[in-house]
Amino acid sequence: MLDIPSRVRVHVETLPAAQNDMGVCDAFEQYAPVGKPDAMNAPHPPKVAGIDSTVPSPAHTVAPAPAATGTPPAPSPNVQNPPETAPNAPSALLQDRLAGWVSDLTTLHELTERLTRTDALADALQELLRAGAALVGARRGLVVLEPGDGLGPHTTIGLGLDRSDLGHIETVPRGAMSYGQILDGAPGGEGGEVVHADLFAEDGLDPRHREVAVRLGYAASYALPLATDAAGRLGAAVWLYDEPAEPVERQRHLAGLYTRFAAEHLARLLEVERTRACVATIAEELLPSRLPRVAGVQLAALHRTGPRGGGDWYDALPLPDAALGLAVGSVTGSGPSAIAAMGRLRASLRAYAVMEGEDPVAVLSDLELLLRLTEPARSATALFAYCEPALRKITLAGAGHSPPLLVGERRTEFVETSVSAPLGMLACWEAPSVEFEAEAGETVLLYTDGLLHRTGDPMDRAFARLHSAAASVPRALRADPAAIADHVLRTVLPDGLDTADSDEDVVLLAARFE
Repeated sequence: MLDIPSRVRVHVETLPAAQNDMGVCDAFEQYAPVGKPDAMNAPHPPKVAGIDSTVPSPAHTVAPAPAATGTPPAPSPNVQNPPETAPNAPSALLQDRLAGWVSDLTTLHELTERLTRTDALADALQELLRAGAALVGARRGLVVLEPGDGLGPHTTIGLGLDRSDLGHIETVPRGAMSYGQILDGAPGGEGGEVVHADLFAEDGLDPRHREVAVRLGYAASYALPLATDAAGRLGAAVWLYDEPAEPVERQRHLAGLYTRFAAEHLARLLEVERTRACVATIAEELLPSRLPRVAGVQLAALHRTGPRGGGDWYDALPLPDAALGLAVGSVTGSGPSAIAAMGRLRASLRAYAVMEGEDPVAVLSDLELLLRLTEPARSATALFAYCEPALRKITLAGAGHSPPLLVGERRTEFVETSVSAPLGMLACWEAPSVEFEAEAGETVLLYTDGLLHRTGDPMDRAFARLHSAAASVPRALRADPAAIADHVLRTVLPDGLDTADSDEDVVLLAARFE
């Protein structure tokens, strides 16, 4: 990573053990800034990320060489014996330089290790800001992610800056900011660093930039591009100083090495993020874009998919004779293949429902035959309900699926359904259907097993939690099926579990009968 001359490498074995054990100090572990910014321009080498070598610099280690005369220099009256290391001064100089290189390599190793442990784009950007701030001696900063291919995602993340601070910065004309100069290829920012050592001493500083800098309390900035040869421009990182300052050559070199490595890691995470977004978009497009309006019933649905995309689905479609078909199901597996199978299964069920929807058993029998012929290595669960809103009558059949939940003012109970294996598990599937009537104002809640699996509880406890959540729906929310579904989801999966990444999809379909 750093160019170490070959003539220096021979001295590695002669380093004392104390010089080899450089480590990283506590200040670096906490990502604390390395001293005051005004100390960075001092004549002595400044700290870099809090990991300065414990060996003094060569100027302090090696005594000045005597003049080349025939008379040896007179000994100092205060020194009884001359230093024994004087004849080895060149070796001490090389050891000092090598110790600094070892310290720098140790720093970069630890920083890159921390970065590679991040597996989310937002976490990696935060880690980049913290590590860069430690390397260049800054306290705050921001990173602007703006891929040059225009495919996104576009985001701005701050270190030591809240949303309002970032909002103020975004009010500054883009060309006046260092990240804008890098991203737009302005003079002085084409692919390289942009240094503003003293913003208020610069001629022609944009008035709005001056106002924002005073409001946020920064007086200098240092920016680096984020780019790779393969992916091109990804964005720019900017670090802000509280006082006029700029990083020295050693700090710039380390920050440049680190950001080049970070850009490669960010490019990989960016591809993963785009793939996840693409899979999620495909899954959403294969589900209903909107629910139909049918007299006598109100509909609402919630869908949560994992990062890899799953095979859970739902559907609601008007049928002849003012009837309504409701369906939920789940295909085994995850990823693009499961999503494709889910789309084929849902489309086929719609066709079967139109032809023979009044007989849910026949609908699922046809679906089982299709699955067995087209997806012999895959199984699925499904539940189809034929609803007559005018009579509030529901006829349903299920294949290995959890029973619906009936939620009303006077009762909250699971609908008793026949026990059946999932589709594709038997040579010939068939199970009896079940009929029941809903009272006025009651809601039938259909769901997939992912809602139960995400709890992490055994199935009996998960069912008990679901029943308790449905029974606890406030009276004021019972007239709105969307509010009922949202309350049940958040109660069964509290503390953000409903939105957390999971391999289990979740579907809730609520139908309230008037």
